Amino acid sequence: MGGHGEIRIGIDLGGTKIEAAAIAGNGAMCFRRRIDTPARDYAATLEAIASLVEAAERAAGRASVGVATPGARSLATGRMKNANSTWLNGRPLKDDLERRLGREVRMANDANCFALSEAVDGAARGARVVFGVILGTGVGGGVVVERRVLEGANAIAGEWGHNPLPLPDREDQPLPRCYCGRVGCIETYLSGPGLAADHAKRGEPLAAETIVERAAAGDAACVASLERYERRLARSLAGVINVLDPDVIVLGGGLSKVARLYTAVPALWGGFVFSDDVRTRLAAPAHGDASGVRGAAWLWEAA
Repeated sequence: MGGHGEIRIGIDLGGTKIEAAAIAGNGAMCFRRRIDTPARDYAATLEAIASLVEAAERAAGRASVGVATPGARSLATGRMKNANSTWLNGRPLKDDLERRLGREVRMANDANCFALSEAVDGAARGARVVFGVILGTGVGGGVVVERRVLEGANAIAGEWGHNPLPLPDREDQPLPRCYCGRVGCIETYLSGPGLAADHAKRGEPLAAETIVERAAAGDAACVASLERYERRLARSLAGVINVLDPDVIVLGGGLSKVARLYTAVPALWGGFVFSDDVRTRLAAPAHGDASGVRGAAWLWEAA
């Protein structure tokens, strides 16, 4: 265990909310609080994180601090990159937080923290290799091997959302433009906005949540949109299996709540995996939207 005793503080820094939790060594959560993110205000974001850490320590005692962030910290510059919370990009977030808090802070991408949470004591507990997937406003991923986050040589391990969609066919055309400047990224199809945009091309504009609800009620157009989504998700995850061969893939984010994915996608991905028998398990998250903050705390677990 690292840091100050068995209590660990996790911070999940999101685009709309910042969450803090204090986690005991047995996984019990002894403090949890959410506040709105001061959008587009870097200095206020630093202060918001610091205030949450201070509140957690008043409740649970002095502790180690881990932070789940959008994007990643550049290994070359130490500054943030690839964050869709764009006011963080180019900023030395880790250094600034350490100065503000007066101690070392561990930091990892939010998808990595999600994967770590599920690998330590969640849906993938006991698995050696875990791939954690975020299917929400964006599409991200994280890799955990033997309960340790695999960051990678460029700090982008698991960023499958900005690979091109495999084997695009007529129904995938034209290739959508992604905010990253490329076209046809997996994120443009498998994010919540991507599902909504795909449906709108063929019918009335609906939010992803509404599409899911109407599909469950038997709406034919919404069922068709989810079936296209499942085929794209199956092809995309098959590529991950071919490269990483994980024991478990855990889905997170808003679209992880679509129950039919857990049977439909494994039934489809076998046609694209380079094996006669696919033993990788597709799992729903055990900790739901608490996985990010729990994983941030667990960044100190193996220290």
